[in-house]
Amino acid sequence: MAVFDPKSRYVKNATTYQTKYRRGRAVVAVTPAKAPVQTTLGIHRRKQGQRLDHLAAFYIKDAYGFWRIAELNDVMLPEALSEALFIDIPTVL
Repeated sequence: MAVFDPKSRYVKNATTYQTKYRRGRAVVAVTPAKAPVQTTLGIHRRKQGQRLDHLAAFYIKDAYGFWRIAELNDVMLPEALSEALFIDIPTVL
C-alpha cells in the first residue's frame, strides 16, 4: 500500500489495484484521484522563471499544492504550464 502525505489528494480519493507489466511482473498501481472542486481566486500573469511551487506557496500557502494549480488549469503535468503566460490560481481550501 502506498503512503501519501496527509495533504495529498490521494489520501481519501484513490484506490489501489494490482496489475502486471508486459513481462509478467505484478505491481500495485494507484487510480487517479478525483479532481477537487475548486474556485478561481484570480489569474496570475507569469514571469519568466516562476515555478508552480513558488506560486502555490505564495497564493495558497502550500508549496506542495502546485498540483491544485495544474488541476485548475486542466493539465496533467505541471510542466505543461511552463510556457503559459496566464495561469488560473485556486482559492485557499
